[in-house]
Amino acid sequence: MRSSGAAELTHEQKYLTMLYERLDALRDATAERLAAVRLDPTAENDQAWSERDSLAGLYHDRGAELDAAERNLCFGRLDFDDGERLYIGRLGLRGTEHELVLTDWRAPASRPFYQATAVQRYGVTRRRHLRTAGRTVIGLDDDVLDLDAVDQTRLTGDAALLASLRRARTGRMGDIVATIQADQDLIIRGDLKGILVVDGGPGTGKTVVALHRAAYLLYTYRKQLARRGVLIVGPNRTFMRYIDQVLPSLGENDVVLATIGSLYPGVDARAAESPQAARVKGDAKMAGVLARAVAGLQQVPSRTVEVTVGGVTHRLTPRACRQARAEARRRRDRFGGAPLPHNKARSIFVKLMLDELTRQAVRRLGVRTLAAGDEQDLRTELAAEPAIRRVLDVLWPELTPERLLALLYTKPGRLGLSEDERSVLARPATPAAWTAADVPLLDELAELLGETDAAGRAASREQAEQQAERDEAIEYAAQIVDSLNEAGAIAVPALEVETFTAWIAGRNAGDGPRGSLAERALADRQWAYGHVVVDEAQELSAMAWRMLIRRCPSRSMTVVGDLNQTGAAGGAASWGEALDPVAAERWRTARLTVNYRTPKGAMALAAALLPPGTEPPVSVRDSGEAPWCARESADLAALVRRESDLTGDGRVAVIAPPARLEQTAAAIGIDPGPDLDAPVTVLTPELVKGLEFDSVVVIDPAGIEQASPRGRADLYVALTRTTRRLGLVIADDVPRGLQVAELDQSSTGTAGTA
Repeated sequence: MRSSGAAELTHEQKYLTMLYERLDALRDATAERLAAVRLDPTAENDQAWSERDSLAGLYHDRGAELDAAERNLCFGRLDFDDGERLYIGRLGLRGTEHELVLTDWRAPASRPFYQATAVQRYGVTRRRHLRTAGRTVIGLDDDVLDLDAVDQTRLTGDAALLASLRRARTGRMGDIVATIQADQDLIIRGDLKGILVVDGGPGTGKTVVALHRAAYLLYTYRKQLARRGVLIVGPNRTFMRYIDQVLPSLGENDVVLATIGSLYPGVDARAAESPQAARVKGDAKMAGVLARAVAGLQQVPSRTVEVTVGGVTHRLTPRACRQARAEARRRRDRFGGAPLPHNKARSIFVKLMLDELTRQAVRRLGVRTLAAGDEQDLRTELAAEPAIRRVLDVLWPELTPERLLALLYTKPGRLGLSEDERSVLARPATPAAWTAADVPLLDELAELLGETDAAGRAASREQAEQQAERDEAIEYAAQIVDSLNEAGAIAVPALEVETFTAWIAGRNAGDGPRGSLAERALADRQWAYGHVVVDEAQELSAMAWRMLIRRCPSRSMTVVGDLNQTGAAGGAASWGEALDPVAAERWRTARLTVNYRTPKGAMALAAALLPPGTEPPVSVRDSGEAPWCARESADLAALVRRESDLTGDGRVAVIAPPARLEQTAAAIGIDPGPDLDAPVTVLTPELVKGLEFDSVVVIDPAGIEQASPRGRADLYVALTRTTRRLGLVIADDVPRGLQVAELDQSSTGTAGTA
């Protein structure tokens, strides 16, 4: 019900103005704190002056949080039975008397704003949504949970959720803190432990729920997660650009965004992959195949190997080689008790073989023993001989994952696979152009091989240098804090001195990979994240899951996806199939069933593509614009122009089979490629996963279905991307079950080609 007057609007405007005044005051206070540590650059305090930027960084995070809150600072109010009111916003604020004036949306006290219903009110009589533009309240929406407790003449507005759904898309995902629904909120506030699988059809809000869950977890478990960060894994770079502003808009920056193809340091996997090769590479059996391939590198000669150096013949017998190999394989890691990786075990093998050669040399000299120094000199000379090194390199080579995987692709006979499987992996000996399916294999090999000696020495040197730098920075920072305290420039409580000192030291410990959390994490293959969010998780192969579990040994994950949208050749058929091998009994499922995005007409059309017995998500609204259909002879450019005109400031996506991408873009008159900021963009079904547009035009549905082994799922994805309008451009064939005869076919345009 709508209010007939402006009193309520005026009241909320006054309150919002007060909140922004408080926000500005906090910003000013932050600036004053920064200024307080900036001393005049005199000779007496040059050292302190040199630290001004580091001290300013102490308040950087709080400043970023305040800046993120500027947009839509306060978006809701709760009225309770006892007359109390609680305002809900993007962060918590206290007034000048330290009273709570705004509650963070993630705080426990805010739960009723998202979960209260007329049946379970949590003491709430009214939930009010504030619609703002900048710092101005432009509208109010009331949800009344107890009609007897509220003056119904003072109610205002429509459902806030539906109002937000009607807005035009921008090409970027926005946050939903003001319109989180009860079923979504329960998932967002779920426990940190274990793997939470959020399963739901198109438009159910899986992605925004996962991102807001990441923000909630960072707020609730800050001490546990801030140091290690949260990893967000998406299906492709287009999707990552689509979501990259959601968490920063919520004031959260301890987050790393990556695709499977970018999770291995030093590799940017962009090359195309055939579905057949992707399926083979993603199969769980590849872990065993690679392990056997690595073990096969550790050779024992069939007969004695003779190496002549300076007229002296050295002999490596099969028995000595076999014993050395067995001993090297028997050694265990002193921390986990696991076998040593190949390159580290190699050092044991080489040492034992050099011991054997040294004993032979001693016997040739006719003496039983040599002085310790003489024997070591002899051993060092043997180790330096190129001919001996070459033989040892053949018997137990030292390899990087990249070099070994490229070698296995050029000689797939070394892989324990069928002839057909080897044939799809084989490629000529050219510089590697890695694919996303290669990255989990590289990661698996990195576990099996370990570091090379050179890499280990370099890492040790860098670690020692970093530790020395940290020690120096902490000592220097402690001197700065002491001098500033003594000068009265700052007043640091005794309990906070250590934290304050560590902060300054951290900002003076250098740049490089020790810069942002994302830089450090992505540069370190062994980085263990505090939590991992996986979107479009149904696309991940078994080998990709093995890699992700290494990134999060605690198995604290939020996994979101829809098995009916699985398009990847090696994707999951069930969550148990995907997760039981890596996290048996450590995962649970939550299901979203309400489709907030796709209008009823489009969803009904797409639902015909689902397997028998599958329930589609329930669409909550009808856009009032029925799906339309045109023949391929129609003028595609004219059809797209019409869609663009009808959507106004919104976005139009033209979805075409991969083979027709460039042809379709040329027919429309735009460049091919995923430009989400453009009014019209042309994409493949693979690239639209997780995205949404005001209008969608699907080109050649039958061609999409036929383009991949799971093309029916790809077509289902394409048909469910729209928030308003859906059009189909049909060629000769129509996919089975797709009811196009009943669609509006009045939009035929003029002669042309798609």
